[in-house]
Amino acid sequence: MLSPYQRYRWYEMLPGLSIWLTFFLAISLSFIRPLWMIYAVIVFDVYWVLRVAYFSFYVILSWSRFRHAIREDWFKKLTTTFPAWTEIVNVVFLPVYNEEWVVLETTLTALAHSSYPAKQLYVVVSGEARRLEHWQKLQTQIVAEFSEVFAGIIFYTHPADLVGEIPGKGSNIHFAEAQFKHLADEKKWNYAKIIISVFDVDTVVHPEYFAHLTFMYLSHPRPTHSSFQPITLYNNNLWDSPMVLRVMAFGTTFWMLFSLARLENLVTFSSHSMSFQAAVDCGGHAKDIISEDSRIFFQCWLHYGGDYEVTPLYIPVSMDTVRDDNVLRSLKNLYLQQRRWAWGTENISYLLWEFGKHPEISSWKKFVMLFHEWEGKWSWAVVAILITFLGRLPLWVAGDTVRQSALFFNTPHMLEDLMTLAMAGLIVSLVMSMLILPPRPERQGRHHYLFMVVQWALVPVSLICFSSIPCLDAVTHLMFGRYLGFNVSAKKRAL
Repeated sequence: MLSPYQRYRWYEMLPGLSIWLTFFLAISLSFIRPLWMIYAVIVFDVYWVLRVAYFSFYVILSWSRFRHAIREDWFKKLTTTFPAWTEIVNVVFLPVYNEEWVVLETTLTALAHSSYPAKQLYVVVSGEARRLEHWQKLQTQIVAEFSEVFAGIIFYTHPADLVGEIPGKGSNIHFAEAQFKHLADEKKWNYAKIIISVFDVDTVVHPEYFAHLTFMYLSHPRPTHSSFQPITLYNNNLWDSPMVLRVMAFGTTFWMLFSLARLENLVTFSSHSMSFQAAVDCGGHAKDIISEDSRIFFQCWLHYGGDYEVTPLYIPVSMDTVRDDNVLRSLKNLYLQQRRWAWGTENISYLLWEFGKHPEISSWKKFVMLFHEWEGKWSWAVVAILITFLGRLPLWVAGDTVRQSALFFNTPHMLEDLMTLAMAGLIVSLVMSMLILPPRPERQGRHHYLFMVVQWALVPVSLICFSSIPCLDAVTHLMFGRYLGFNVSAKKRAL
């Protein structure tokens, strides 16, 4: 009989085992049953071409909705549709660690310039006692420039080394939410009329973001049972970032566009908004994990018996790529960021552990939720390596008998044709990247537009080195119980 700890550890091992088993079977069958593997590769490549077409359709659909949304006067629509809109309290949480003032200043300036009145916004800035001197300096700068701009600026200092915490964004936000609850109680605010937006500190909102968010919140039949997820663009320092960082940043944006159009698969990611009622009900953002941005959705989904969803917002927020002062450090930051995101695999073991406590949720709902989460991590780690290398392995090691078959001779041509069809997805990505490209800074010459096109030749390398391998790294660490801490991504801008 397994102890609770052993059972949870087994759940943590399962995703990594499924991924490594896939690689083991692919390699073994290439030598033992190369024909089986050749058939499997053809079937998988056909599936992947269909998946690329499916992905491209939803990306284009979301992009059209995005273009429509950013043209709308959401504040006018809000005020004419909901005269009591001022009853909603919008609160922005900004956790800070060692970010430069220019990053925080840009974020606050965007909030101040929203179409939604700044005097209706409360801003909670939560710093770290571990970086107290830097944090106190930031507070002074915030007060000097923004003290009269918002309805209120609230400062919290997250103490170091609290019991049961992992240092990072999650524990910072958890502490700030608990402190803010005291303030909300003092003011006798209705939690259901408080919208909290939990942002990374480099999040620059579109001018219509809060008007759109508030409109969607008031339009929702049960807003306390939904999170609200914007499109994430990495535009703040995109022109100054190395090509690989740009490709991966666009890839994340396209993944978000794809997810927003498929509601059954949508989970909160990075900067998002939600009812404070839901945050209180489910215990707030988790303080002891790395992937708090997605975990908060699962916490709410379980707490409300599967009756919780994510509402897409087609108004964007802009963030930074993980650019550093030189290319090598930038690439290292990218690898660590992707590994941290892939550490969201920990949600699989969390769901498996929690499912037994929630008999009110149907088995089918549980299966669908688990499948989407598990398949996503499996594909992340496996697909690029399988298509690029392992899919060719049986053709390289096949014996003479197999080499004389018609299938062996035709397979390279079939695979080439299938990959040519899959290139349509790359072309869609290239075109979409140019459509959402931010304005070119004057310091960048016109010839840099050419680099924005050429960079897509790096996709195969990027997908393997900065997507599949970091994901493999993360799931293997989790499989062996070697838990990762929260690495803070450096995000620097050219001055």
